[in-house]
Amino acid sequence: AEMALRLYDRARSERCQLDPVICATVIKVHSTSGNFDGALNVFEEMKAVGVKPNLVVYNTVLDAMGRAMRPWVVKTIHREMVSQKVQPNRATYCCLLQAYTRARYGEDAMIVYRKMKDEVMDIDVVLYNMLLSMCADIGYVDEAEEIFRDMKSSMDTKCKPDSWTYSSMVTLYSCTGNVPGAEAILKEMAEAGFKPNIFILTSLTRCYGKAGCTDDVVRSFGMLKELKITPDDRFCGCLLTVAADTPVEELGKVVDCIDRSNAELGTVVKLLADRKASTESFKEAARGILSGARGVVKMPYCNCLMDLCINLGQMEKACALLDAALQLDIYSNVQTRTQTQWSLHLRGLSVGAALTTLHVWMNDLYTTLQSGEELPPLLGIHTGEGRNMYSDKGLASVFESHLKELDAPFHGAPDKAGWFLTTSVAAKHWLEAKKSSELVAV
Repeated sequence: AEMALRLYDRARSERCQLDPVICATVIKVHSTSGNFDGALNVFEEMKAVGVKPNLVVYNTVLDAMGRAMRPWVVKTIHREMVSQKVQPNRATYCCLLQAYTRARYGEDAMIVYRKMKDEVMDIDVVLYNMLLSMCADIGYVDEAEEIFRDMKSSMDTKCKPDSWTYSSMVTLYSCTGNVPGAEAILKEMAEAGFKPNIFILTSLTRCYGKAGCTDDVVRSFGMLKELKITPDDRFCGCLLTVAADTPVEELGKVVDCIDRSNAELGTVVKLLADRKASTESFKEAARGILSGARGVVKMPYCNCLMDLCINLGQMEKACALLDAALQLDIYSNVQTRTQTQWSLHLRGLSVGAALTTLHVWMNDLYTTLQSGEELPPLLGIHTGEGRNMYSDKGLASVFESHLKELDAPFHGAPDKAGWFLTTSVAAKHWLEAKKSSELVAV
């Protein structure tokens, strides 16, 4: 690798003819070290001095840009490759598949997959599983079922479904609330000699919760003990998500599962649900579990707990939880202020967390006016656009309906998707017409 870099640098400095083999090696070196800009620069420089990339160079730079999560660059390079009449091989298509599946470019990935099928190219279980994982994440049900059928019908043992294959299929059906589909995959998995792991049971539990099958949630929890699997943070987070959507009369069943999975988390949920429990005791218990949780689960835990607060009509506890989360830096940059605009940034929050944050912000604005201070010319709420992972609807559509219910003067910005804006004059008139305790009706 070092020799290739020296040869490349010497060839550049002495204006010697670059060799495609050296260029491919240098691109690979840069890619391996994470210097993806350097890899792309070498590719562009060799073309600029008249060196025509060969198949190896193209495949190497495609692999680099896939690793860099730059699928748009991958598409451009592939188009250039075709226009230069360089014939792609299996390695090329593998690079394309890896790039598109990582970036969740579903349509492009399926085009490549079907091209490989048409040309009878070898597709192993790793590539199949990458495709299925992508399909599960973006809701490509028909495409996933096509891929799954292809795997099962293949005569090549390297293509047969493994535990990750079944996991992706269960996840796919779970995300769409297809209980029969998820259960059929689980049965098929057992017949193939595989036992469900924590990922599959988490997805199955989510599926039952989404469908409102509380008793089946309890049953899937029982499978953990049968299989001697210890509940992890993500499984507990899944139970919290289920609890947030469970009817009050059945909530105790899910809370019991949470308590048996993580006693400390169970205590927090019990204090949340108990209207007689003080807000302060709930806040301290929540602070304890959140401060000790792994970083990747802190926000999901917080989001789900606030959803549960809102669903149970516990706004005071939701506000206390938000305060604890802000103190622990679980949520950052939720509010920004400039001389011309104050903004609330809700992207990435669950519906309950977003409504709680809005409630607190509106009260803050009201307090500002009461103290005699002026609001800036513009006020904005940023929800982001697209689907929200905590809700079947996007946060923007939820907020559009909610703001209308409040008769709030915020309106969708035509030139800024996912933004709701209002003027200080309109906001002041609206805020003064409301009492602080009536600002948000949840």
